[in-house]
Amino acid sequence: MPVIFSRLEKIKPLYDLMDKVILFLCKLLLIADIAITTMSVIGRQIPFIPDPAWSEELVLTLMSYMAVLSAALAIRRKSHIRMTTFDRFLPKTFVKILDLLSDIAVLVLAVIMIVVGWKYAAGLGAVGSYISMPWLSKFWMYFPIPIAGLAMLIFELERIFLDLEAFYRKEGE
Repeated sequence: MPVIFSRLEKIKPLYDLMDKVILFLCKLLLIADIAITTMSVIGRQIPFIPDPAWSEELVLTLMSYMAVLSAALAIRRKSHIRMTTFDRFLPKTFVKILDLLSDIAVLVLAVIMIVVGWKYAAGLGAVGSYISMPWLSKFWMYFPIPIAGLAMLIFELERIFLDLEAFYRKEGE
């Protein structure tokens, strides 16, 4: 196996750390979503508990962060939706090539998400504001797209590295 794979294996702890940080962030976002939604629902039923007008927009924004960041985690864990029905009938080398091609396609998508998502966040998002929170820029509503694109890019680079390594790995390893 080429030396480059053993050298690149040394950065795996950085990927593991990023995975843990993003997972922790997703957990915090879920907790915030649940807390805000609970407060809003209870506030509609009990008169002395406030039902803030901003709760719905904030919950949807936090949910969008959580959704796209968890999608990046799915890439790392290979738990995203994949078509593997015919993998057992195809030659193993062909399946490896298909895995590599699909990961390259997702890498291209990640770059598009970064570029176009940033244009939207910095352009359209920067000039608008939330209806219920006029002091808050809509930048934050569009910002999850380039953030998720960056996380996807990083995790896809790892996937592509693993795909290339699979070509050199013997069957029993």
